[in-house]
Amino acid sequence: MNVNAGKNEDPEDPKEIKRKYTTITIPVSLYNKIQKKIEGTSFSSVSDYTTYVLREIIAEMEFSKNNKRNNKNKGKNNADDDIKNNIIKKFEALGYI
Repeated sequence: MNVNAGKNEDPEDPKEIKRKYTTITIPVSLYNKIQKKIEGTSFSSVSDYTTYVLREIIAEMEFSKNNKRNNKNKGKNNADDDIKNNIIKKFEALGYI
Protein backbone atom coordinates (compact mmCIF):
# COMPACT_ATOMS: atom_id res chain seq x y z
CA MET A 1 0.00 0.00 0.00
CA ASN A 2 1.27 3.46 -0.83
CA VAL A 3 1.68 5.52 2.32
CA ASN A 4 1.25 8.68 0.27
CA ALA A 5 -2.30 7.81 -0.78
CA GLY A 6 -4.85 10.50 -0.15
CA LYS A 7 -7.55 10.00 2.45
CA ASN A 8 -10.33 10.13 -0.16
CA GLU A 9 -8.78 7.46 -2.37
CA ASP A 10 -10.17 3.93 -2.28
CA PRO A 11 -7.20 1.53 -2.07
CA GLU A 12 -9.31 -1.29 -3.54
CA ASP A 13 -10.37 0.74 -6.60
CA PRO A 14 -8.54 -0.79 -9.63
CA LYS A 15 -7.89 2.70 -11.05
CA GLU A 16 -6.17 3.70 -7.81
CA ILE A 17 -4.16 0.48 -7.58
CA LYS A 18 -2.69 1.01 -11.06
CA ARG A 19 -1.38 4.45 -10.07
CA LYS A 20 0.39 3.41 -6.89
CA TYR A 21 4.07 2.60 -6.76
CA THR A 22 6.76 2.07 -4.19
CA THR A 23 10.54 2.07 -4.31
CA ILE A 24 12.66 -1.06 -4.21
CA THR A 25 16.37 -0.65 -3.67
CA ILE A 26 18.78 -2.78 -5.68
CA PRO A 27 22.58 -2.65 -5.96
CA VAL A 28 23.88 -0.20 -8.56
CA SER A 29 25.83 -2.99 -10.25
CA LEU A 30 22.59 -4.95 -10.78
CA TYR A 31 20.82 -1.83 -12.04
CA ASN A 32 23.61 -1.29 -14.58
CA LYS A 33 23.43 -4.92 -15.75
CA ILE A 34 19.68 -4.66 -16.23
CA GLN A 35 20.05 -1.35 -18.04
CA LYS A 36 22.48 -2.96 -20.51
CA LYS A 37 20.26 -6.03 -20.87
CA ILE A 38 17.18 -4.02 -21.88
CA GLU A 39 18.94 -1.88 -24.50
CA GLY A 40 17.20 -2.39 -27.82
CA THR A 41 14.17 -4.08 -26.23
CA SER A 42 10.63 -2.87 -25.71
CA PHE A 43 11.31 -2.14 -22.03
CA SER A 44 11.46 1.61 -21.51
CA SER A 45 13.18 1.48 -18.13
CA VAL A 46 14.83 -0.73 -15.55
CA SER A 47 11.68 -0.32 -13.48
CA ASP A 48 9.48 -1.66 -16.31
CA TYR A 49 11.74 -4.68 -16.76
CA THR A 50 11.99 -5.36 -13.04
CA THR A 51 8.19 -5.18 -12.70
CA TYR A 52 7.83 -7.64 -15.56
CA VAL A 53 10.32 -10.09 -14.05
CA LEU A 54 8.77 -9.90 -10.59
CA ARG A 55 5.28 -10.48 -12.01
CA GLU A 56 6.56 -13.51 -13.91
CA ILE A 57 8.18 -14.93 -10.77
CA ILE A 58 5.03 -14.39 -8.69
CA ALA A 59 2.88 -15.93 -11.43
CA GLU A 60 5.15 -18.97 -11.60
CA MET A 61 5.03 -19.35 -7.83
CA GLU A 62 1.22 -19.15 -7.88
CA PHE A 63 1.10 -21.57 -10.80
CA SER A 64 3.30 -24.08 -8.94
CA LYS A 65 1.26 -23.69 -5.77
CA ASN A 66 -2.01 -24.24 -7.66
CA ASN A 67 -0.52 -27.11 -9.62
CA LYS A 68 0.44 -28.89 -6.39
CA ARG A 69 -3.08 -28.30 -5.08
CA ASN A 70 -4.60 -29.67 -8.28
CA ASN A 71 -2.40 -32.76 -8.16
CA LYS A 72 -3.79 -33.57 -4.71
CA ASN A 73 -7.29 -33.53 -6.19
CA LYS A 74 -6.31 -35.58 -9.26
CA GLY A 75 -9.12 -37.70 -10.58
CA LYS A 76 -11.79 -35.07 -9.99
CA ASN A 77 -11.03 -33.21 -13.24
CA ASN A 78 -9.67 -34.47 -16.50
CA ALA A 79 -6.23 -33.36 -17.74
CA ASP A 80 -7.65 -30.73 -20.13
CA ASP A 81 -9.57 -29.05 -17.31
CA ASP A 82 -6.41 -29.01 -15.16
CA ILE A 83 -4.41 -27.35 -17.92
CA LYS A 84 -7.17 -24.80 -18.56
CA ASN A 85 -7.50 -23.99 -14.87
CA ASN A 86 -3.73 -23.59 -14.48
CA ILE A 87 -3.57 -21.19 -17.43
CA ILE A 88 -6.43 -19.13 -16.03
CA LYS A 89 -4.77 -18.98 -12.61
CA LYS A 90 -1.47 -17.90 -14.17
CA PHE A 91 -3.21 -15.08 -16.05
CA GLU A 92 -4.94 -14.05 -12.82
CA ALA A 93 -1.61 -13.96 -10.99
CA LEU A 94 -0.21 -11.76 -13.76
CA GLY A 95 -3.18 -9.41 -13.37
CA TYR A 96 -4.73 -10.04 -16.79
CA ILE A 97 -7.94 -11.48 -15.36
